[in-house]
Amino acid sequence: MRTLISTAFISLDGVVEGPGGEPGYRNSGWTYKDIEFLPEAYEIKGREQKEAAAIMLGRASYEAFSGVWPDMEEFADYKEMPKYVVSTTLAEDDLLGNWGETTILRSLDEVAALKETEGGPIIVHGSASLNRALSDAGLIDRYHLLVFPLLLGAGKRLFSSTDKDAQKLKLVEHEVYANGLQKNVFDVVR
Repeated sequence: MRTLISTAFISLDGVVEGPGGEPGYRNSGWTYKDIEFLPEAYEIKGREQKEAAAIMLGRASYEAFSGVWPDMEEFADYKEMPKYVVSTTLAEDDLLGNWGETTILRSLDEVAALKETEGGPIIVHGSASLNRALSDAGLIDRYHLLVFPLLLGAGKRLFSSTDKDAQKLKLVEHEVYANGLQKNVFDVVR
């Protein structure tokens, strides 16, 4: 069985929208505005590229990342890695040919079936709506969270407000950095 890992830059109040300067969100770029850059706080991002065997994205994140990441040296390990896009609306013709093998999954049942296959971890980047759906369906096995010392108020959140049974998490890695960032790695307890 494959491990599904959700990785996110997240504000203290749970917002994940527009961390890198994406248009359309009033606090866009919050990961680098007024926060000192400390390379050691981002070590986990490089480790994720080395440890992951595949990437999973929602449609909107695929459209945003696929236009930029294939040519970025920082994401070179992801270029040839298999990608899975979970979408009911994305067409095969919409996939880019310069970013390696990409498969469209049309449902959470297809995600669950993929998890049952052989292979290494699958990392979910961005994709707030997809993350909420995967979490609510009990499909996420681990969270890699870089928590920023900000309260952003409105914005897309990583976790849904669905009324559901409590989901226990086990903290397996934690570090606090001088700029206020916190790395929290949680395994989902089954």
